[in-house]
Amino acid sequence: MTGAKAAVVGGGIIGTAVARELLLGGTASEVTLFEKEAELSFHQTGHNSGVVHAGLYYEPGGLKATLCRRGVGLLRDLAARRDVPFEECGKVVVARDAAELERLRAIFKRAVANGVPGVRMVDGSELADIEPHAVGVAALHSPTTAITDYRAVTAALASEFTEAGGVVRLGSRVQALAETGTGVRVELDAGLEDFDLVINCAGLQSDRLAKNSGDAREPRIVPFFGEYFLLRPERSGLVNGLIYPVPDPRYPFLGVHLTRRVDGAVMVGPNAFLAGGREAYRGLQFSPSDLAEVAGFPGFWRFAAGNVPAAVREVRTVLSRRAFVGAARAYVPELAVADVVPGHRGIRAQAMNADGGLVDDFVITGTRRILHVRNAPSPGATSSMAIAEHVVQQVAGRLAG
Repeated sequence: MTGAKAAVVGGGIIGTAVARELLLGGTASEVTLFEKEAELSFHQTGHNSGVVHAGLYYEPGGLKATLCRRGVGLLRDLAARRDVPFEECGKVVVARDAAELERLRAIFKRAVANGVPGVRMVDGSELADIEPHAVGVAALHSPTTAITDYRAVTAALASEFTEAGGVVRLGSRVQALAETGTGVRVELDAGLEDFDLVINCAGLQSDRLAKNSGDAREPRIVPFFGEYFLLRPERSGLVNGLIYPVPDPRYPFLGVHLTRRVDGAVMVGPNAFLAGGREAYRGLQFSPSDLAEVAGFPGFWRFAAGNVPAAVREVRTVLSRRAFVGAARAYVPELAVADVVPGHRGIRAQAMNADGGLVDDFVITGTRRILHVRNAPSPGATSSMAIAEHVVQQVAGRLAG
């Protein structure tokens, strides 16, 4: 629909990338990006670890693998074009025993199948050459895994969007969308506006906006917080790049790892535990309505009942700094409790089905003129520009159908 008037809801990295792609790709001639906060990338994007994933873990040929590898290239080009920090610091995924080594070899096969450049298996002595303070029986080394500043990436995407004539409207909360037959009526706090098509990229609020617009109630967003500590500057030399554990299928979340940032700081974390609210970034902050919504969702209780060992593991890291640092010490034994200071907290928009299952893949639903991006999990930030291409192709296909 060349010449269409379009709107995108949500000014995180994916919403901003989608708005830019709609305009630069020619699907729409007028595009407005609505963001309820006073700045872009305020929520998940602004609390991101900064990792540019290379595509190690994902099923070869699947959407995650394809969009991740495509996204890395697009992100690297954007960084070079707009002077955004981008550093290939490398990553090691460390196996501590024979069981983890077997799982690590399976990851290596996937990484090779996905075309991850330079990826290789190394033994314990080679691991010491790459990360002198890390220990393990073996590791997968991905030398091209990178780090960036996703706030800066979002700002660069927004600049290209506005330079092409796009409009960013901050402080504009969208309450609901309604298809009118010839277009879409957008209900804002400030009134009603009409567009030819609208894409919901509202992240932590995506399921609520979808429900308010007549879409299915599930999957629902259940917020989980992740806390980080920072290494004291004089101890940042303990980590050269990224040190990750081998994913354990018994647990729904990865667990504590160590991540260098583009500013030179090193993060330790995150843990993962039910958040007090979808936007509860401070320690004891909570939202009674958000918690009541989680408590009234049977899917959450089914998830909780099936993940008691994971909850026990995570609550230890929430209550005890020693336990938190101890999880990282399994990979960097020289790390001490005195080496860390509190960092930031992020909130993960975890999509969950009514059966309690976590949604691990992209979920895009909607009608001919309204599209809801209901789940864009990791590597969502890495893949953001490729996700935007995919979403806009879906929009174009629906409009042409």
